[in-house]
Amino acid sequence: MLTERYRNVRSTSLELISGLLPEDLCLQAMADTSPLKWHLAHTTWFFETFILKQESAEFSPFDETFEYLFNSYYNAVGKQYPRPQRHLLSRPTVDEVIEYRRHVDAEMVTLLDEMQPSESMVQLGLHHEQQHQELMLTDLKYNLYQHPFPVRFNANPIPTIEPIESSWHYFDSCQYNSGYQSSKGGFWFDNETPQHLTVLAPFAISSTLITNGDFMRFINAGGYENPDYWLSDGWSWVNENHIRAPLYWQKVDNAWRCFTLHGIQAIDLHAPVSHISFYEAAAYAAWSGCRLPTEFEWEYASQVLSETHSQKFTGQNVYHPVSVSSWFESVWQWTQSAYQPYPGFKVSAGAVGEYNGKFMCNQMVLKGGSCATSQGHTRSTYRNFFYPHQRWQFSGLRLAKST
Repeated sequence: MLTERYRNVRSTSLELISGLLPEDLCLQAMADTSPLKWHLAHTTWFFETFILKQESAEFSPFDETFEYLFNSYYNAVGKQYPRPQRHLLSRPTVDEVIEYRRHVDAEMVTLLDEMQPSESMVQLGLHHEQQHQELMLTDLKYNLYQHPFPVRFNANPIPTIEPIESSWHYFDSCQYNSGYQSSKGGFWFDNETPQHLTVLAPFAISSTLITNGDFMRFINAGGYENPDYWLSDGWSWVNENHIRAPLYWQKVDNAWRCFTLHGIQAIDLHAPVSHISFYEAAAYAAWSGCRLPTEFEWEYASQVLSETHSQKFTGQNVYHPVSVSSWFESVWQWTQSAYQPYPGFKVSAGAVGEYNGKFMCNQMVLKGGSCATSQGHTRSTYRNFFYPHQRWQFSGLRLAKST
């Protein structure tokens, strides 16, 4: 039932902030992140703006200033408060944002029970909120990392990983229909369509993700100091920012440790490496004599090899990559594919058309899902995308090669 799903998704966002202080919810350590308070308000703004205002003639906004404060990038709706300055919004308070959520939720439940709003828009709003639930965790991790003393969000221990021998899965040349088959129903984002015929040359893809131990060998071999492995932009980025290890890695007393939402941990050599940029992923692949898979190779292989496209719920309280054999549960995986529209893609009319289409430039596609991705929010056709230098997300890699 749509009402029940609405309640479940919305309550999950509040569960994620359980135990945090109001001060924690107001942090923004860089422009790419947002305060958790802002995420809670923006996802509410989405339902208010695109559903309640459109479907209910009697609806009045909770606060008219929120349309400006919590609009992310929808120019068709109006101007937006500058993203890098969201941490300056001491008002509304956290309590007022929670009350805003309660108000909109009550209106939405009434609308869902008494009328028939656009189900596609409600589902879009729920999947949009699930995207922000992952961002809440990754933003919180980056924000807490700035504290001079270790801050632990979750006290649960991280399970250790048993080593798994990696192998290659080989595929002959083939043709397959890539993208989401919209005729089968369910939910999909517009950037996953239209489905189209794709030709794949023979290739192989690794059965496991690259581990911390693998990546440590790259570091010890001087991988960050050798320009032969790096794309030109990547080499400039490495040197301008003095990058010498994945984000959150720290070398203390000649031993590597890393910051996690579970506190400072010794690096598990058998766990998947995470929080690396596209540049780092591509450099590691070049150093290993391989390459990154295309998004189509990844999609096809995952459909053939993976028994399930579901993934664990973040409520299991392990916010750390814990499986090297997973296609969907540990880290988003960089591909060598630029984020571009599929053949025949058309941007939808109105503000909703700004959701994906206008970002199809200068970004790279990631596939899979991560330990921070919400339950039911992964599928083989899902196209995540980030700029090649960004690495505060749970991002890693698996290798591919042409055969």
